[in-house]
Amino acid sequence: MQLRHKLIPAIVVGLALLAAAYFLLARKSAPPPQQARDTAQVVKTALAAQKAVDITLRANGYVVPLNSVEVRPQVQNVVRTVHVREGQDVKAGDLLFTLDQRAGESEVARARAGLASARAELRDAEDALKRNQELAAKGFVSEAVVVAARGKVDALRGTVRANEAAIESSAVALGNNRITATISGRIGAINVRPGSLAQPGGDPMLTIAQLDPIGISFTLPEGQLAVISATYPDGRAPVTAQLPGGRAIGGRLYFIDNAADPQSGTIRMKAEFPNPERRLWPGTFVTVEMISRTLQDAVVVPVQAVVTGPTEKFAYVVQPDNTVRPQPVEVVSIANGTAAVSGLAAGARVVMEGTQNLRPGSRIREAGGEMNPALNSGGEVRPAAGA
Repeated sequence: MQLRHKLIPAIVVGLALLAAAYFLLARKSAPPPQQARDTAQVVKTALAAQKAVDITLRANGYVVPLNSVEVRPQVQNVVRTVHVREGQDVKAGDLLFTLDQRAGESEVARARAGLASARAELRDAEDALKRNQELAAKGFVSEAVVVAARGKVDALRGTVRANEAAIESSAVALGNNRITATISGRIGAINVRPGSLAQPGGDPMLTIAQLDPIGISFTLPEGQLAVISATYPDGRAPVTAQLPGGRAIGGRLYFIDNAADPQSGTIRMKAEFPNPERRLWPGTFVTVEMISRTLQDAVVVPVQAVVTGPTEKFAYVVQPDNTVRPQPVEVVSIANGTAAVSGLAAGARVVMEGTQNLRPGSRIREAGGEMNPALNSGGEVRPAAGA
């Protein structure tokens, strides 16, 4: 019993010492009040800027020749000579094919012979009429003889005119055996060879496509037609074609279809481009851009600053006390990392990075201590979806 009474004070003293040591260690590990956890969200912000913004429409199109001609004969005949080769450039009036001309030449010769005979008969009839008129004046022949002679002369004059027309007709038919280019351009595949029978209703002998200048066909939403017509009353809107490698070629709009496609809700347009280097080739696909209008004094923000909510788009605007407030905005256009919006004042400080961690009234602090300056970069802007 005495041993137990001696151990109890020792145990109590040990427990007291352990409690004192734990208290000291806890005080050392506790952070000072100024190092308490900072609840502000770290974000990056930028100032909304105001500037003129070009609204650029983009569309996929394909290259088409401004003019394309399918060469066919006007008469059925046999091909005698092919004067061109596939893929050759030709000018209007260049000889392409010669057909068998023997039948046409014989028709011309026959018509000329008939004309010569008619003219000889007409000369004899005119001489006879003159003699009969002299005899009638002396009373040797009756007036009926003169009338008959005059009628024969008139008939032979009509025969001469008919033979002259026959020569012209046969000459035209003979000329149809020489087939020439009606436009300047590039020849495609040649479908006939010497000895082939060319027919007006058959396959084309060849096709000529004009390559310079050349066109691009594309479609735009029908809702953009009113904007384009208001911006360019003459319809000659500037259009840019983007080529592989980053090069662009400038052209002009020259055609707007007279009706929209009711199924797709689009309207077809064509633009004309200079093509001396043949960088645009018929049938190839390209991207075209056209400035439909310019927004004066538009408010632009980084596209990351626009948050898509359950019902609307908004941006977190930083308040003077470094809290954020969601501001509803409407996106007018987007391009090159910037968005033109309505519903936001120029100079407003908006959150561009870190929006996923924010809620209305959240406190923020700038990452690195500096915010991004106002947006001053230029660049074309495309319409936002549904704009």
